[in-house]
Amino acid sequence: MSDLVRSLRGALGYTRQYRDQVFVVKLGGEVLADATILHGIAEQVALLESLSIRLVLVHGGGTQASALSRRLGIEPEIVAGRRVTSPAVLEIAKMVYGGSLSLDILAALRASGLRAVGLSGVDALLLTARRRPPVEVRDDEGRLRTVDFGEVGDIVSVDAAVLRALLDARTIPVVGPLAAEASGRVLNVNGDAVAESLAGALRAEKLIFLTSAPGLLRDRTDPGSLVSFAEAADLEPLLGSGAVQGGMRPKVEACLRAIQQGVRRTHILDGREPDALLLELFTGSGRGTMIVGRKEMADYREHEWRTP
Repeated sequence: MSDLVRSLRGALGYTRQYRDQVFVVKLGGEVLADATILHGIAEQVALLESLSIRLVLVHGGGTQASALSRRLGIEPEIVAGRRVTSPAVLEIAKMVYGGSLSLDILAALRASGLRAVGLSGVDALLLTARRRPPVEVRDDEGRLRTVDFGEVGDIVSVDAAVLRALLDARTIPVVGPLAAEASGRVLNVNGDAVAESLAGALRAEKLIFLTSAPGLLRDRTDPGSLVSFAEAADLEPLLGSGAVQGGMRPKVEACLRAIQQGVRRTHILDGREPDALLLELFTGSGRGTMIVGRKEMADYREHEWRTP
């Protein structure tokens, strides 16, 4: 039997399970910074779409927003993986998230023969947010601080009707991390929280974060400390210890909230690795970190191998 035939047979069970299921895939700014990587991801998305998997893409863009901010003479301020957004920084976020970055993703998807539409949470009442009041957070140095994040919103409701209409039309929604209050006031929202909220509203089978990290590490300085599979409850001590820092923290927190909303499986993996998305989804060994709820963990222990 050829390697190709063996691989196709090995993937058969996965393709049957995934057909017509919704996957929400979050693309991090570091992944989107390289055009070659972006086009590689678009090709993987095209293969998933050909298997009748219903895909919603959510993009960040912190890397690109920070670069533009510095070019304009504004030094970015990031606290606990989240951006402090002054009115000037909000204008930068609009330009990057609602403009150049969205178009780059749409162009890459078009090159792979895919129908896609760029949106933000402002479109079609998709995301309603409320401006975040000053909050107490623990920064990456372990200090408790009261931080006013400025023009930043927390999502309070999701109206996913436009996403369902696009998915029914075999069109991929590409959603940028902006939302609005009922009054129309535009706010910057965390892209990980957007992905988690949409996955919950759509009852997605999977929520997948493509990042610049191999997954969740118990020791961020040791690549060998990868957590490849975990139950949500097992990660609470790791979060409480301060071991999960920077941009990884909101991703892990988003995974935990998504599981509480009924998303079966969540994944964090290095989107820069060639074919990482396909390897995570269609091989037993996977590539990054998979975080599941208690029932899914029980199934895993029963079968004693990593299920899709």
